[in-house]
Amino acid sequence: MSVLGGYSVGPSAWAVERFGRHAGAVVAAIPVQLAKAHAKAHAAHLAAGLKKRSPYGVALAGLVREHLAETARELGEAVRDVRGYEYAVINDHALFPYRYADRPRPLDRARLPANASPTRQRLLRAHGPQSPEGLFEVDDDLVTEEYLGLHEAFEELGASTRLVCVFFTADAENGIHAIHWGDAHLEPDRTFTWPYKEQLPVAPAQME
Repeated sequence: MSVLGGYSVGPSAWAVERFGRHAGAVVAAIPVQLAKAHAKAHAAHLAAGLKKRSPYGVALAGLVREHLAETARELGEAVRDVRGYEYAVINDHALFPYRYADRPRPLDRARLPANASPTRQRLLRAHGPQSPEGLFEVDDDLVTEEYLGLHEAFEELGASTRLVCVFFTADAENGIHAIHWGDAHLEPDRTFTWPYKEQLPVAPAQME
């Protein structure tokens, strides 16, 4: 069991169930890969010379996916292309990274934007966990063809592949604030219910 930033980062039983023999490597890699992605995104942000934060956010989103894909390749696992975006698939579990805020914020405040792409919504609805017992689903008479389409699995990802969500907060000046991962169910109001979640340590800042 290794230690990173003062936290034990040995894999939990939940992580082992999903990632098997790679669980420890995945747990250790995620904080490091997010830190590397931040360093590159911050460099791109500075190079752009703009006061707005948009260069950082756009660059970070792509770089996080790329770095997690790099981890999958290093482990001899799959990287699958979904509508032009690469996703790491390890032991039939796809890592789904999402920066839910640009400032420190509790995980229960995470919400998918109203303008989130249909691809992102479909990944969460079709490959995420089913609604936990006791929570409402959309009434049958309100279900549309478009809504049903969001529940169709991506064959390119693998119909049986399940998502493991990696939610984090970060900003250009301060880097990664916090990292959470687990099973996240997207609710009709675009909030999330977590049947299971863990917090991962934040890795030291990487120099670019």
